[in-house]
Amino acid sequence: AAVKNIETFHSAQTLPPVDVETQPGVRCQQVTRPVASVGLYIPGGSAPLFSTVLMLATPARIAGCQNVVLCSPPPIADEILYAAQLCGVQEIFNVGGAQAIAALAFGSESVPKVDKIFGPGNAFVTEAKRQVSQRLDGAAIDMPAGPSEVLVIADSGATPDFVASDLLSQAEHGPDSQVILLTPDADIARKVAEAVERQLAELPRADTARQALSASRLIVTKDLAQCVAISNQYGPEHLIIQTRNARDLVDAITSAGSVFLGDWSRR
Repeated sequence: AAVKNIETFHSAQTLPPVDVETQPGVRCQQVTRPVASVGLYIPGGSAPLFSTVLMLATPARIAGCQNVVLCSPPPIADEILYAAQLCGVQEIFNVGGAQAIAALAFGSESVPKVDKIFGPGNAFVTEAKRQVSQRLDGAAIDMPAGPSEVLVIADSGATPDFVASDLLSQAEHGPDSQVILLTPDADIARKVAEAVERQLAELPRADTARQALSASRLIVTKDLAQCVAISNQYGPEHLIIQTRNARDLVDAITSAGSVFLGDWSRR
């Protein structure tokens, strides 16, 4: 189901060619072509991001990229291998970290050189991507990936356990992650804090999440308008709106990487 959903969304993003006569005798065209060869970096470790495989490899296939090369630290998790198979990835290499980025950017005896590198990683991976993107003999990159973050806007209609789960799902990514709750309801803030503590006790990556929570905040605002204003200034990677009329707030959102509406959208 996940692969099908991703396919449906990204297929709709396919750009039609533009062909326009700007003035008599002057014709301008825009045609989109796929990147010929792409490298996908998939983090491993204690929490293998198999969903990243789906999110990167599926659009690459839809775009028509000729060569898709995947690198992940050893030992590559079975979940990552299965996701790669689902997406039709043919070349997979057991290498991670800055070494993988260098191999993809410059090529090696076994890893082919690619034109552009996609995928998140730790500070070393991010720095390696930045450096190879600055070299003429290197490779382009998607963007430098910073620490994970989520901001939740909730009102009295939100489910505290759901909000807590959404906060912890990002907090467990790494000690430098940050999670924020904005709510005009002090009672919801208290209930979410209690739910976070309950769920934290059962979380396998509790130590990591606790470190992230030390730099995170539950903020009580005067109203939802102030929640939106703070969110726009913060510009979160992920914004979750768990309010009674979540869609009513969407037009006011100007700065967010992705927006999820309602109790079930993020979970």
